[in-house]
Amino acid sequence: MTRLSFLLVAAVAGLATAKSIDVKKLPPAVQKTVQEQTKGAEIKNISKEKEKGAWQYEVETMRNGKHRDFNVAADGTLIVVEEEVGIGDIPAAAKAAIEKKVGTGKLTTVEAVTKGGTTVYEGIYTDKRGKKIEVVVKADGEEVKP
Repeated sequence: MTRLSFLLVAAVAGLATAKSIDVKKLPPAVQKTVQEQTKGAEIKNISKEKEKGAWQYEVETMRNGKHRDFNVAADGTLIVVEEEVGIGDIPAAAKAAIEKKVGTGKLTTVEAVTKGGTTVYEGIYTDKRGKKIEVVVKADGEEVKP
């Protein structure tokens, strides 16, 4: 599990006790970024979390039936965007690398994860023993190790 996926799992686990923050209660710079990033999307949840000593806001959305989540720094800077995509919607080399890794397993989710202008592709699959596994690759198909 990559660090980013771990953070997502931890954030989702924390939702049971955390209240969703209303967009109107966010700092103005964060509100602006959230409004720009959620056009055409339904906001499912907004939470505040501390990452490496700095506060940020995680916004979980749905757009066209697919998950699209992103994190915004307290100053309104977009930190990371994770968007559920179809396997056919990613670069051919990334698709081939993920499919090779999945093998006889079952691919359950593919996400395009963009951070700092760089996009990687995460494939989550269940192997033939039923174990969930994640593979992360660059556009050229090179695997990224956690």
